[in-house]
Amino acid sequence: MNLSQAESGAGPSAMDAVGSSLRAAISRWELAVWRQYQHVLDKWTPHVGRRWVGLLVVALIYALRVYLVEGFYLVSYGLGIYILNLLIGFLSPQVDPEILDAEGPTLPSSVNDEFRPFVRRLPEFKFWYSITKAFCVVFVMTFFSAFDVPVFWPILLFYWVVLFTLTMRRQISHMIKYKYLPFSSGKQ
Repeated sequence: MNLSQAESGAGPSAMDAVGSSLRAAISRWELAVWRQYQHVLDKWTPHVGRRWVGLLVVALIYALRVYLVEGFYLVSYGLGIYILNLLIGFLSPQVDPEILDAEGPTLPSSVNDEFRPFVRRLPEFKFWYSITKAFCVVFVMTFFSAFDVPVFWPILLFYWVVLFTLTMRRQISHMIKYKYLPFSSGKQ
């Protein structure tokens, strides 16, 4: 009890009741918004092409924003590193054949081997969702000048291209060595 309640001898005040009902109403509203958001994501799940076109539109809007304000190159570099990390997860198998014991199931290594579907570490929907969310976050970051750190962007671009080349060379050689293709075109 606070001092005013102790002086008046009254129990919980009307403000406490209003506060708790307001918190309950906000909680119900948050739950309704979250359910609607999940419903929209569920409806978008089967529409792979439309999702990626939508991501392309979001990426172009972000690129246009960065071009027009002529800044936020460090934020864009961070976005590029994050997308590279997601790409590695998307192109990697869930179980790495180099680490897997010889007794366990493996990816087929010859034509005679039984087909085992490629199970990636990062599923396509999560890959798309993470990239889309990242583009939205960095787009919002472009409205805050604290994230506009002056930097010589060609150096960042060069670093990113070198990192991408080295990483993808290793990833592609790993894919060739263990004969897996992370993209499927229907039932095998």
